[in-house]
Amino acid sequence: MEAQDADLKKELDATLQARRELGEEYEPALVDSFLEKVDQRIDAAVERRLRRQFAEQQMQVARGARSPRGTDSWGERFGFAIVSLVLAIPLSAIGGGIAHLPGLVAAWVGIVGVNAVQAVRLNPELFAARRHRPDRSTEL
Repeated sequence: MEAQDADLKKELDATLQARRELGEEYEPALVDSFLEKVDQRIDAAVERRLRRQFAEQQMQVARGARSPRGTDSWGERFGFAIVSLVLAIPLSAIGGGIAHLPGLVAAWVGIVGVNAVQAVRLNPELFAARRHRPDRSTEL
């Protein structure tokens, strides 16, 4: 990066020197030219980063790793569980206070449902094993 910074500094110095030699009437064209060079360098840097990230993602997929979009962490799961429990208190109070037992049951069905969806999102194989298990009652 330092070599690119040095090149950019040389470009700026050359632009300033050209402005001194050519005068103020060429200043807008000189500034536009310099900004175009800066834009090109930024575009090249962004393109390199994107190519590198794409290559890393392809390597992860080729190695059999999970997709980067599907990554989860222990902290995310723990945080979701804590938020669910904290929100369960007022939801239970509101549901139970307004609709009594049916409201309380509805609140907890919602809480359990949200947590089940989150668990399946983070671990798609969670319920897949149960679906593909052979029925043992027909073996007897």
